[in-house]
Amino acid sequence: MKQQPNKKFDVTREFEKALATQNETFVLRLYITGMTPRSAEAIASIRTICEKHLGGHYDLEVIDIYQQPSLAKDEQIIAAPTLVKKLPLPLRRLVGNLSQEDRVLFGLDLRRKS
Repeated sequence: MKQQPNKKFDVTREFEKALATQNETFVLRLYITGMTPRSAEAIASIRTICEKHLGGHYDLEVIDIYQQPSLAKDEQIIAAPTLVKKLPLPLRRLVGNLSQEDRVLFGLDLRRKS
């Protein structure tokens, strides 16, 4: 009898991948600079995208680099707004305008670039 190890491996890998992403929580940090219009737009945009595509499976922490400069220094934030995806790995950073939904989804590994 001929075995098909590659096919079995692929099925197992796909199952594990689906299982891992089913209840996966995204841990996100959004670094902003005060309550400027640009910061408010970034907060609103990322919350809308997260609710639409992640449901309740995300934890978003908004950090004002004026109030907590040490956190920005530790993360080596040099521009704001910056969104950092801590989990799931790999770590990702998106800098600048977060209103382009496709760009944000691609940066969070939720959608492939078309």
